[in-house]
Amino acid sequence: MDQIEKKIVRLVDEHRDEIVAFGRDIYTHAELGYKEFRTSEKFNSFIKDKVSGLQTGIAITGTKAYINEDKKDNFSLALIGELDALRIPNHKYANPETQGAHCCGHHAQLTGLVGAAFALTDPEVAAALDGQLVFVTTPAEEYGELEFKNSLVEQGKIRYGGGKCEMIRIGAFDDIDAAVAHHISMDGIRIGSGSCNGFVSKVIRIKGKGAHAAGAKEEGINALYAANLGLQALAFNKDTFYEKDCVRVHPIMTKGGDLVNVVPEEAVIETLVRGKTLEAFADAARKTDRSFKGGAIALGAGYRIETMPGYLPGVGQNVPEEMIDVITSAAEGKPVTVIPKETHDCGSTDLGDLEHMMPVLTFYTGGASGSGLHASDFDIIDEDEAYVLTAKFYALTAYRLLKDNARVAKKVKEQYRPIFANKEEYIDFMEKFYSVEEAEIQ
Repeated sequence: MDQIEKKIVRLVDEHRDEIVAFGRDIYTHAELGYKEFRTSEKFNSFIKDKVSGLQTGIAITGTKAYINEDKKDNFSLALIGELDALRIPNHKYANPETQGAHCCGHHAQLTGLVGAAFALTDPEVAAALDGQLVFVTTPAEEYGELEFKNSLVEQGKIRYGGGKCEMIRIGAFDDIDAAVAHHISMDGIRIGSGSCNGFVSKVIRIKGKGAHAAGAKEEGINALYAANLGLQALAFNKDTFYEKDCVRVHPIMTKGGDLVNVVPEEAVIETLVRGKTLEAFADAARKTDRSFKGGAIALGAGYRIETMPGYLPGVGQNVPEEMIDVITSAAEGKPVTVIPKETHDCGSTDLGDLEHMMPVLTFYTGGASGSGLHASDFDIIDEDEAYVLTAKFYALTAYRLLKDNARVAKKVKEQYRPIFANKEEYIDFMEKFYSVEEAEIQ
């Protein structure tokens, strides 16, 4: 490590207690997508006096905080942290007000940005960065609460359910050349990323006819039964999905009726339809629609199937040797794994959408335990790795990319081949996924 890198490590270590306290606070006050008002305010209050420019309320709760704005023409690098949590009410640290829990580690990303800011906003360190640095906090990475997000679309507050998708649409990444992102890993420290699934989201409403469930059941059309037929048909269709396509369809029922003694008049299903390629999840989406249409038709019910764009498949990224070197040097003797870009993850992230337009370098830290991400027994057991080491990796990677006239960052950008030349191409593509199909009661 050079002298600036040693100073970065020292500055993060000096603020260790403040970093951990921030992480604990966010961990125990989880909020859901597009509702992360407290979380966003906590970050904004911390960062506002340390940066030269601050934009808040981006895509409802997002933030951009700038240093070295005078160097933006040389290179502009974003460090990304996600704001939202999952609805897991039985987690031991679930927020009783929101039922949210940080079982995916987004709070560690945000804490890492806070820790990195202690170092990167130091005058000597900032002067050594030959480019603009932007701390970007993004809402709504976890794609849940589909009806709520649809309501935001109807109100004109957003267009897309994913926070980064929405931020791309409104131009929040127009001044960014490349990004660095983090995620908690159940497998320790890793660098790089392979591809991942894309998906569309669906809200499926089965429309029946209410009647007295005991005295006049023959007068009703049971929407719950029709929805169950659709779920069964979908389950049988899963045999038609190719293993190589990594298709995943995982519906939940958010409404099955209103009262136990009334024939259910409406049933509501929310689901994501995922696949490794656009063709794979488009095929699965058609079969999902067909299943629920068939269930409705079988009982004479009506239906409304509303489809929204979700996330695009992730693009595997090459990792510069300089990033591997600095993270390995700072890993405090812990093993570091480099992820080949050819690997594939069946999960999804809106980083995939950003990867269609610019390089996104990802690193992972451990410090978590439990049966896996999104599980109710997820917990942070090593705060120094989850929070403090994350801060060091963010800051050191930013410095390595931007030092020496941003040589490494420029090389990464030059070697990257974007799939969309601009956000207009991206928006045109995303808009094609919107559709509504409906039929009245038979």
